[in-house]
Amino acid sequence: MIGAGGVATVAAFKIAQNRDVFTEFMIASRRKEKCDKLVEAIHKAGYDMPIQTAAVDADDVEQLKVLFNDFKPELCINLALPYQDLTIMDACLECGVNYMDTANYEPKDEAHFEYSWQWAYRERFEKAGLTAILGCGFDPGVTSIFTAYAAKHYFDEIHYLDIVDCNAGNHHKAFATNFNPEINIREITQKGLYYENGKYIETEPMEIHKPLNYPGIGPKESYLLHHEEIESLVINYPTIKRARFWMTFGEAYLKHIEVIQNIGMDRIDEVKYEAPLADGTGTAKVKIVPLQFLKAVLPNPQDLGENYDGETSIGCRIRGLKDGKEQTYYVYNNCKHQDAYNETGMQGVSYTTGVPAMIGAMMFCKGIWKKPGVHNVEEFDPDPFMDALNRWGLPWQESHDPVLVD
Repeated sequence: MIGAGGVATVAAFKIAQNRDVFTEFMIASRRKEKCDKLVEAIHKAGYDMPIQTAAVDADDVEQLKVLFNDFKPELCINLALPYQDLTIMDACLECGVNYMDTANYEPKDEAHFEYSWQWAYRERFEKAGLTAILGCGFDPGVTSIFTAYAAKHYFDEIHYLDIVDCNAGNHHKAFATNFNPEINIREITQKGLYYENGKYIETEPMEIHKPLNYPGIGPKESYLLHHEEIESLVINYPTIKRARFWMTFGEAYLKHIEVIQNIGMDRIDEVKYEAPLADGTGTAKVKIVPLQFLKAVLPNPQDLGENYDGETSIGCRIRGLKDGKEQTYYVYNNCKHQDAYNETGMQGVSYTTGVPAMIGAMMFCKGIWKKPGVHNVEEFDPDPFMDALNRWGLPWQESHDPVLVD
């Protein structure tokens, strides 16, 4: 596994709970001491799985190849930054390693989210006899599995799909992001995008919003965003007429984002800055990326869990046809932040991404999800994954008479 952040922490705890499936395990990240600290936390929690650690720069294919050739993994779980997806995939191809991630590739110098870069690897992975599983977090990931499950059991044709993501938690900070601030802020400040009648429609950031009711939580203002799973779902389920993704944000959060944008701290280009030297002898001209600097001063998402209360609610609201009759369906999971913290030391947003990453790896290692090529998760059988969600901490519920999104 590459990565040692909040999501990786949850995935590692869950892997350690499944020693019968995962017989050998290594955690690698840029800083080995961070991996060692994670292993220490796992062992302190009572899981005695032997875990190796290593330092690696995931931007460097040659370093990755040395690591892979030394450890000889069957599967690389990529929980690093989305900028690093392609270098890790390159190293996997060079070394004969299967691949899985939780988020699509995006270039470092542009907030642009699409699967085309990774789909371009299909033929190479297929020829190498290797499996690449894309987007196995919650959204993307479980939301796509929910859609596949609905298509398999309840619909002949899915016509309308709304993915709804609510975080009704409170971390009691003035402002913080629930995962890497650099990725989070890039995601929500870009233009919105949804699919309707065979084409994509672009909106201004946060332009479309409405209150939606979430089970166990109530109504929350929800904003239409561009989210990558829509891109693969409308291809794999071509009967879809409209697909949208919604996420909740509080007024204080949005006001902070507005200020960040207004003062230029969301910029992802380099700016020149004359910085004082640490020894006080003068200054040096350096280049900094404002958003990366902002990340350094914001609270670490890994440190939010202890005082985080409330819960998340994420699911799919679907309308379509079965045996010629209109059907509606809503499948969702609610996850309490404190339950996640008590088990793994992380908050619910990390938990809801890390658990599916472990389950996807489990599906591969058991031979259930093993198919040469590059595949989004909805291309595999959803049933064993859905069963595993119930067993490993993300139980789901369903309604066949839900209130849908207009």
